[in-house]
Amino acid sequence: MTPVRDAARRALLVVALLLPLVPVAPARAQAVATPAQVVDRFEIPANDDGLPGMGPLRRYTWFRKLWREKRSTWATQVAQDQAAVVLLGDSITQGWNDRLPAAFPGMKVANRGISGDTTRGVLLRLQEDVLVLRPKGVVLLIGTNDLEEGARPDVVESNVRAILAALRSHNPAMPVVLCQVFPSSAKMKRPSAIIKDTNARLMALVRNDPQVTTVETWRLWADAEGDAPIAEFPDLLHLNDAGYARWASALRPVLETLGLMTPSSQPFTAEPGFEALFNGRDLTGWGYRATTEQEKAMAAKWQASDPNAAQWPFVAEPVTFDGRTASVDGRWRVVGDRVVAAAPPEYRKVQQLWTTRTFDGDFVLKLEFRATPFADGGVFLRGPQLQVRDYRLSGPYTKSAAYKPQDWNELVVTVRGATAVVTCNGEVIEAAFKVPPSGAIGLEADRGQMEYRRIRISAAP
Repeated sequence: MTPVRDAARRALLVVALLLPLVPVAPARAQAVATPAQVVDRFEIPANDDGLPGMGPLRRYTWFRKLWREKRSTWATQVAQDQAAVVLLGDSITQGWNDRLPAAFPGMKVANRGISGDTTRGVLLRLQEDVLVLRPKGVVLLIGTNDLEEGARPDVVESNVRAILAALRSHNPAMPVVLCQVFPSSAKMKRPSAIIKDTNARLMALVRNDPQVTTVETWRLWADAEGDAPIAEFPDLLHLNDAGYARWASALRPVLETLGLMTPSSQPFTAEPGFEALFNGRDLTGWGYRATTEQEKAMAAKWQASDPNAAQWPFVAEPVTFDGRTASVDGRWRVVGDRVVAAAPPEYRKVQQLWTTRTFDGDFVLKLEFRATPFADGGVFLRGPQLQVRDYRLSGPYTKSAAYKPQDWNELVVTVRGATAVVTCNGEVIEAAFKVPPSGAIGLEADRGQMEYRRIRISAAP
C-alpha cells in the first residue's frame, strides 16, 4: 500500500469513528421526519384493516380535511386542556362554539366534537383526543351519523360499549354523562323508529353502571311523531341558540351533582313566620322511615306486572341523618343549597326521605324543585303523594303554563282541614288535594335527578 493510500485509509477510519458523535445529521433527519409523522398520525387510515370497532368510518374529502385540522390543532392544546370536562361527539357537540363559557360558567371544558364523526371515528381517536387530557369527566353524544350512513342500532351500541370500556379502563372513578341520540327526521335519513331503537339499546347498555349518568335528550325535544322540532332544529339535525340553551339546562344540574361544575346558589332567608325544614347544610331533621306493609304489597304488585317497574329497596328500621350530608345509601345528598336525589344507575329506583317530625293542623308548606328531563319524584303531605316531576314530559300537569322545565319551580301547599290547595309558580295545579289530619312531610325520587330546596313551613293564616 502506498503512503498516500495509507493516509487516505486512516482519514476515512477517523471520520467513520467520529460520525456517531456528530449531532448535525440526526437533527436534520428528525426535522424532516416530524411533519410527515404528524400528518400520518392525524390522517384517517386508508382502509379499515386492523381498526377497532365496526361500522362506518367516513372518508369524504371534506371530512378527512376537518379530521386532520381539528386533531392536529388539539394536539397543541394537550397541556392547557388537562383535567377539563370533555364534550365528545360530532357536529352537534362541535357546534357549541362560543356558547360554552356562558352555558357552563366556571367549568373548564374541552370541546372534542368533529362534524360528521361516527361512533367508530370517536373510538379511533379516543386516546389521543380525550384520554391524553386526563379528563375530569366526559359528556358523550354520538351515533346520529352512523344511522345516516345506514348502520344498524346494534353497531352504535357495540362501538359505544367499546368507548365506555376504554373510559372505564382509563379511570373507573371518572364521571361519564351519556346523552341519548337527538331526534331528527326520516328526511335526514334518521327515522324516529331507528333512533328510538338505538337509544333503548344505549340505555340498556349502561343500566346498573354507576359510572354513567344518562340524560333523556331524545324526549327533551321529540315531537308527537318522534322527530326534531324545526323551532330548535332548523335543518332537522343541528341546534340553534334556543336548542343549545335547552341542552345546557338539562346538563347543568347533572354536572353540578357529579362535582364537575360548582353548584349555583343564592342567599335565602325564610319569610317571617316560616320555619326551615331543611337547613341548607345537612340532612338534620330528615331520615328514612320503615317501609310499610302496604308499600311492600304495592311494590310486589307493580314489579310482578311491569318488567320496567322501579326497584324499591325496603327499609327495615327507621334511621335519621342528623349532621350528615348524605343518606346511608348515598341516594340523597346535600349539594350546594339543595337536597338532591341523583339519577339511579338502575334507571328507576324508589326512595323516600322523611322529616323526623309530624305536623298537625293547618299549615302552609313552601319549597322549590328542579327535575331533569323526564324525571319522576314526589312530595308526601302527611302520607298521600303529590306528584312532583318534570311536568312537561312526565305529567300529570302537562298543560301547566307556569311550569319551567329544567329550572327551579316553587310549590306552595296550603292545608286547611282535610284538603290542600297546591300552586306551582302561582298556578293552581290541585284545588282539593286530600290529606290526613297528622303526619310527616316526605320527598320521593324515582327516575332521573330530582332536587329540592328552600323547604319551609308555617301555620296557615
